Amino acid sequence: MIKVLFICHGNICRSPMAEFVLKDMVEKRGLCDSFEIESAATSTEEIWNGKGNPVYPPARETLRRHGIGNTPYTDFSKKRARQVRPEDYEHFDLILCADAANIRNTERITGKDTEGKIRLLLSFAGSGASIADPWYTGDFEETYRDVVRGCEGLLGELAGN
Repeated sequence: MIKVLFICHGNICRSPMAEFVLKDMVEKRGLCDSFEIESAATSTEEIWNGKGNPVYPPARETLRRHGIGNTPYTDFSKKRARQVRPEDYEHFDLILCADAANIRNTERITGKDTEGKIRLLLSFAGSGASIADPWYTGDFEETYRDVVRGCEGLLGELAGN
């Protein structure tokens, strides 16, 4: 089983979009049993009294527009923000971040990346670029396209393509 954790700042836009895009891709390929896919935040800004906020409405709408969220495996209605934990480093095979700040902040929580698990998601698309935060840009479609490119590249690399 391949265990993937997506990371962004608040876990309400980019990382849950990546979580459910990848879940959609692996479900369509019949690979659900081969993956464990989650997402988390580096901050606690979207977590109140121990309960995380749901996926941000424009991110939910973008996923739905692309047909994601209609199966039990891709249903994001119960997804709540959570912060990355030190033990996530040992549990997950890959910890894929939306931007370089996420990498730095993840390592502050998990410790130094001694096994090369923490990477930018877009590194799988042949880029060292960050995924723009739609919280600030307002462009959820651009974020979706970048997430899809990263997830397709990830699956291609895992499949040896």
